[in-house]
Amino acid sequence: MIGLLVLAQKDVAFGLLEAVDHVLGQRPPALVAFPVHYETPPDELTAALSKAIRAIDQGEGVLILADIYGATHINVACRLLARHRVELVTGLNLPMLIRVLNYRDLPLDDLIGKALSGGMEGIVCATEFCLLDDAKHEVH
Repeated sequence: MIGLLVLAQKDVAFGLLEAVDHVLGQRPPALVAFPVHYETPPDELTAALSKAIRAIDQGEGVLILADIYGATHINVACRLLARHRVELVTGLNLPMLIRVLNYRDLPLDDLIGKALSGGMEGIVCATEFCLLDDAKHEVH
C-alpha cells in the first residue's frame, strides 16, 4: 500500500483528514497530515518531513499531496524526492485525496494519474447545475 502524506498549512492539513474521516467513516492506514508551521526553519522541516516519510512508507513508496506549488515546504519536499521513493503532487483538494484513497493499491506511478484526475474533476462551476436544480423545485 502506498503511504499518503498531506503536506499543507496546519489547519488545512488537519481539516482535510477530518473530512476524510467523515466521508469514509474512518481514518485509512498510512495516511498522515504534515502540518506546516511557517516559523519552522527549512532544515528542521526537512528532517521532520524525511522522518514522516520513512514512518509511512510500507515499501511501495509515498505520495505527497501538497497544497500550493512554490511554497517553502514544497521546495523542501522537492529536495527529498531523490532520497526516498516519493512522488509529489500539488494543488491538493478533497476530491483528489478521496480519489487517491480509493485507488491506493495501484503502483505509485499510476496513483499520480488518479490524483491529477480526481483533483481536476473535483473542480466544477456548479452554478448551472444549481440553477437547474432550483428550477425543478420551483412552485408554480
